[in-house]
Amino acid sequence: MISFEEARRIILETPVKVKEAEEIDFMDSMNRVLAEDIRSDMNMPPFDKTAVDGFACRKSDISKPLKVIEHVPAGQMPQKEIGEGECSKVMTGAPVPKGADMVLMVEDCEELADSYIQYTGTSKSGNICFLAEDIAKNDVVLPANTLIKSQHIAVMAAVGATKIKVFSKVKAAILSTGDELVEPQVKPGSSQIRNSNSWQLLTQVKRAGADAEYMGIVLDTMDDTREKLSKAIENSDIVFLSGGVSSGDYDYVPVIMKELGLEILFDSIAVQPGRPTTLAAGKGKFVFGLPGNPVSSFVQFELLGKMLMARMNNIEMPDRIVKCVCGADFTRKKAKRKSFYPVKLNEKGEIVPIEYHGSAHINSLNDAEGAIAMDIGVMEIKKGTLTDVRFF
Repeated sequence: MISFEEARRIILETPVKVKEAEEIDFMDSMNRVLAEDIRSDMNMPPFDKTAVDGFACRKSDISKPLKVIEHVPAGQMPQKEIGEGECSKVMTGAPVPKGADMVLMVEDCEELADSYIQYTGTSKSGNICFLAEDIAKNDVVLPANTLIKSQHIAVMAAVGATKIKVFSKVKAAILSTGDELVEPQVKPGSSQIRNSNSWQLLTQVKRAGADAEYMGIVLDTMDDTREKLSKAIENSDIVFLSGGVSSGDYDYVPVIMKELGLEILFDSIAVQPGRPTTLAAGKGKFVFGLPGNPVSSFVQFELLGKMLMARMNNIEMPDRIVKCVCGADFTRKKAKRKSFYPVKLNEKGEIVPIEYHGSAHINSLNDAEGAIAMDIGVMEIKKGTLTDVRFF
């Protein structure tokens, strides 16, 4: 049995084969990984523009009445240059007329007779967004290896990057083992349970940026384990399998892994939940064996499986760890393994425990926003303690 930290080290140091790049439309790139830097094809703003609705003028003139010589809506260029005692009414986003070095907010101005206005405010803010203030032409706006999210789509649209290169998707296969399992649409018999892990893993894998294919339930026999695991390995880059990796009489997965030419990198971690988590590799492929209990499966994918997926996607994915104050005491009876406890945030922004009866308590995940760790030998974390939270 190795430490959780050693398992992470193995995942970070094991060689992985990065997928080749392909060109796609940017609107099809959600949850894909950039294979190139995205650069701006223009300055932004492309001209000095007003940040507010107001009156463009010379700062030196704001103490006296100003004559309005032009109205400039967004999308049109000014036709007149601002001279002494003059201003132009401009809308947010409109180019600033030549000669102006300040825009007075419209709510801070009083309209006078004969197209004059008087500034009544006190702010000396210029209210101007200057040329290339945000982005200069050819600046990198999104670096390669970025996992694309909705906000990145907007950035690509803004710089005209409509055809982009991304890495081909990692292909993942999902299997669950156990004669007791039936699919969700089937009413379980007296000794059966519904297969929830596979569908949980499908969504986790897709969210991590891979294509995921569910390949069924593996029966507790050597032949079925060999047949379905072999097919899953052949059709994917990585197999996520729940159950069958412990040391029970019908846990054939480790034996079949070796038979298929895979090297088991670890098969027992001093962690709770998820001690029998297993990782095997061979011929550029991986098999990640997760425990059969749903909380164990979910947590160990989030902590370890997602890290391996990030490496296969050629992205650096630091743990999303935030220090939070404990809003309650956390205690346990045994401290031989590193334990992860699902937590949520209360209205004060403190972390508090959720109702959690153990790794089979699937409903405990409903309100879980992350997990805290209690290291080996630690029996208690007191209320008020600042501790690390790994957010899911």
